[in-house]
Amino acid sequence: MVRGGRRVPPGPARHAALRMLLVMTRDRLGMMTSAADRYGDAARLPVGPKSLYFFNHPDHAKHVLADNAANYHKGIGLVHARRALGDGLLTSEGELWRKQRKVIQPAFQSRRIAAQAGAVAEEAAALVDRLRERTGQTVDVSHEMTALTLGVLGRTLLDTDLGRFPSVGGDFAAVQDQAMFELETLSAVPPVLPLPRQLRFRQARRRLERVVDQLVAERGTDDDGREDVLSRLIASAGREPDPRIGRIRLRDELVTLLLAGHETTASTLSWTLYLLDEHPEVRERLRAEVVSVLGDRLPTMEDLGRLRYTTMVLEEVMRLYPPVWLLPRKALADDEVGGYHVPAGADVLICTYTLHRHPRFWPDPDRFDPDRFHPDRAVDRPRYAYIPFGAGPRFCVGNHLGLMEATFATALLVRDLRLTRPPGHQVVPEPMLSLRVRGGLAMRVGTPG
Repeated sequence: MVRGGRRVPPGPARHAALRMLLVMTRDRLGMMTSAADRYGDAARLPVGPKSLYFFNHPDHAKHVLADNAANYHKGIGLVHARRALGDGLLTSEGELWRKQRKVIQPAFQSRRIAAQAGAVAEEAAALVDRLRERTGQTVDVSHEMTALTLGVLGRTLLDTDLGRFPSVGGDFAAVQDQAMFELETLSAVPPVLPLPRQLRFRQARRRLERVVDQLVAERGTDDDGREDVLSRLIASAGREPDPRIGRIRLRDELVTLLLAGHETTASTLSWTLYLLDEHPEVRERLRAEVVSVLGDRLPTMEDLGRLRYTTMVLEEVMRLYPPVWLLPRKALADDEVGGYHVPAGADVLICTYTLHRHPRFWPDPDRFDPDRFHPDRAVDRPRYAYIPFGAGPRFCVGNHLGLMEATFATALLVRDLRLTRPPGHQVVPEPMLSLRVRGGLAMRVGTPG
C-alpha cells in the first residue's frame, strides 16, 4: 500500500481500532499471531487512537534493535510500565540509561558470574530438597521457581537473603498486573482512582519500597570493597547532587532489578518443566546426559559446556516461550524498515513470540524440537531469527547468569525428581512483562524412573 508516495504496511482499516483495542486487552498473543499469519512480515495495526507498526523478520529486528537503535526508545507497554516501575534500567532512556547500565554492568562480568556458580548450584540443590520433602504432593511449580530465582538473585547480585521477604513474589505479580493495565488502557485511567487493581498495586509498591529501604539501611554507606549490584547502586546514588533524586533512582533501580532479575528465569524454568513433562523422550535424553556428566554431584561452571543437550532444551524452550515476548519501541525520527515508511513518533513492535515461530526460519515451528539448536542445523539461520534476550545496546545484561541458573536448576530437577502435570490442568501462556504461565503451574512431585 502506498500513501503520499510512501509505502505503508498492510493492516486492518482504521474503523477496526476499537475492536483491536479489545483484542489487545483479551488476547495479546493471539493478536500478534493473527497479524503475522494474515499480513506476513509487516503490518500496521490500528489500536485505539494509535497505529502500531509490527515487524516480524530477522532483518527488521536487526534494523530496529541494533543497526538504528539510536532512533528507537522504549515504546508502548514499557513506557506505560514506567508508572508502575519508575525509571529503572528497564524503562529509562538516553543518558540516564547509559549511566545506569555503566553502574550495573561490572557486576555481570564473566569473571564475577563464574565465581557465583557455587551459590547458584547450592540454591538449585536447596530447591530440590524442598520439593523432595513434598513427594506425592501437588505444588505450584511457578511459585517454587520464583523462590529459587529470588534466592539466587539475593545471593549473587545483592549479597543478601531475599527469603526473609516472602511477599516479594506476589508483590511483583501486582506490579506486572498494573503495568499491563496501563498498556491496555493506554494510561487513560488516572492512577489515583481507587480501583481494586490499582489499590493492590499501590500496596505492593509500598511493600517493595520498604524492602528496598531495608536492604539499603542494612548495607549502610561505607565503602567496604564489595562489587555486588547493591553496593554499586548505593555508591551511585550517593554521587547524585540532589539526595532526594538519588534516593528515588536507587529505589527505582532496585525494584526493577528485583523484578527483571527473577521473573524471566522463573518463567523459563516453568515452561521447561511443562514441556519436559509433555515430551518424556526429551526428558529421558536430558536426564541421561546429566547423570553422565554430573553423576551425583552438584554442577560447576565447567559443566556448562558439557551439558550441551540441556542447553539445547533450554534454547528451544525460550524459542517457543521467550521470556520477553515483546520488544516495543518508539521511533524518534522518520525511518524505513523493510521498505516500509515508519513516521516519527510511531509505535514499533518486534514480537519475539512470533519471530521465533516464523515458518521461513523454523520448520514446523510449533513443534518442540531441541535438536534445532544442534550446531549443524543452526549454521544457516539468521542471527536475529532468535533473540530471547533482546538485541543491540539493550541486550539483557543478566543473560549469562540466567542461563547458568536455568541450566543448573533443570539438570538437578530432572536428575533427582519427576514432576508431572495433574490430569485436566490446563496450561495457558499469559503475556505480561514476561511470558508466564497463567495462574501458576501445578505439578505432582515424584521420584525419577
